[in-house]
Amino acid sequence: MSIRPMAYETQFFGFTPQTCMLRIYLAFQDYLFEMMVVVESVILKKLEALPDVRISRSEIRQSTEKFLHFMKARFDQLFEKMEEVLLHLVLSIPDNVLLPEDRVHQQYPYSQEEFQALQDEINQLQQQCRAEVAAGQALRAELEEQKVVQAELEKVVQWFDGLESVCREHGTGNFKESFVFLTQNCKKLQDVLRDVEEKSKKIKKHEQLL
Repeated sequence: MSIRPMAYETQFFGFTPQTCMLRIYLAFQDYLFEMMVVVESVILKKLEALPDVRISRSEIRQSTEKFLHFMKARFDQLFEKMEEVLLHLVLSIPDNVLLPEDRVHQQYPYSQEEFQALQDEINQLQQQCRAEVAAGQALRAELEEQKVVQAELEKVVQWFDGLESVCREHGTGNFKESFVFLTQNCKKLQDVLRDVEEKSKKIKKHEQLL
């Protein structure tokens, strides 16, 4: 079998010409073996009809195998010539023939350096695209965080609005004065709470002494 690389033919046919020839060779060989089996069976039937002829089955098998080896040797010689003809005249594409899918290379030829430069540019663009995708994901995450902060701020605004409404209901129209008033009351409550805690501690110590 020929081992000459035929990549362009493989692109056109969808299979390697050498593989095609191998399948043809195996098909012919299988047919030859089957034919020898048929010939042997016919000879055995003919001998059964001739009782005077004394030839054993083993002798017939040996003769059949010798004939098979002879036929296979002749077949290999003929197939070698047929393979050469088919690979060079039937399953080969001439050097001056260009496949339709490769005509674009003829219209827009590129050198190895130009192709490498184009490949580098493609890689750079891919990196930029990945960077833009990552930046977009970061912006979306930041937008989600801003939405959460905005929701919290809206809650604070609603709380201040409610506080201002309570101040109006109690006759205090100025929110700043109301806030100062609430702060002072909170301080007074804290002082009272501390005073109560101190008295409670003194009472507990007195009870422990008793």
